[in-house]
Amino acid sequence: MTSTVKKTLALAKVYQLLEPGPVVLVSTTNGTRPNIMTMSWHMMVDFEPPILACVISNRGFTFDIVKKTKELVLNIPTVELAKTVVACGNCTGQSVDKFKKFGLTPTPASLVQAPLIGECYANLECKVIDTKLASKYNIFICEVVHAWIDRKQLHPRTIHHHGNGTFVVDGPTIKLPSKMK
Repeated sequence: MTSTVKKTLALAKVYQLLEPGPVVLVSTTNGTRPNIMTMSWHMMVDFEPPILACVISNRGFTFDIVKKTKELVLNIPTVELAKTVVACGNCTGQSVDKFKKFGLTPTPASLVQAPLIGECYANLECKVIDTKLASKYNIFICEVVHAWIDRKQLHPRTIHHHGNGTFVVDGPTIKLPSKMK
């Protein structure tokens, strides 16, 4: 049954409806210098230990680094870094040192070689535990081995990509009864 209120949505726009979470900055290192990539496509796979799936394009500089090192850090920025996040995504780390270009601070991680980004609200040190889906779907399965959070930021507002340069910013929080803890 077709509704007269609804209209067909182009399949290329479906991702705008299913955006999985905040835009993050993926930091890596190839041993010579650190790199940053902007990423929107990630999701929780399991909770204890935290397992994530990350989609990293095989056309980018970061894919080869992650495939080789099997390490990365997911850095979660707030809306204050939105312009920097987009700018990082609009250039390649193959020819640009993004830490220097965008004035971001690489800080040592505790369990991986990739640096944390000091300006981000939270940082998740990850080790790649499965690459079976990387060749076909560009998906890396990662385990979070250490997590950091800036406790001074009481109400961090993250950004969420909705396509074509459009982002939604976290707004008010609501609390409803739930059996999940």
